[in-house]
Amino acid sequence: MRKFIVKGDGLPQWSSPISHAVVVDNICYLSGQLSINESGDYVPGTVRDEAKRAFDNLFAAVRAADFSVDDITFIDIAFADLDDVADVNQLYAEIFPEDRRPARTIYQAAALPFGGRVKVMGVAIKERSLDS
Repeated sequence: MRKFIVKGDGLPQWSSPISHAVVVDNICYLSGQLSINESGDYVPGTVRDEAKRAFDNLFAAVRAADFSVDDITFIDIAFADLDDVADVNQLYAEIFPEDRRPARTIYQAAALPFGGRVKVMGVAIKERSLDS
């Protein structure tokens, strides 16, 4: 079994003791991402702006794990306010074409780190070849 913690340039530097992602065989478990820049600073903005940065961070972790965005099979989105779902749905539809949309859950959290408005996490699965 292959297992490793994902590290790489372009990933936000967190002060918390967590990993951006962990790969086990052909599955990449992606930690929750916020609107954080590479220095680890929270970047406030509209919910769409924060979601875009969070997805960019998630995709950077996917690529650092040697997976592709198309390998993402599940997305979990936490909102500080469910009234923001429509704005993020619009972005989600732009990011993931209808024929490649991952399964998804959404929910409202009592609070998100840094007072954030949205947090995204997910799972990516790389298709194995028949001889793997």
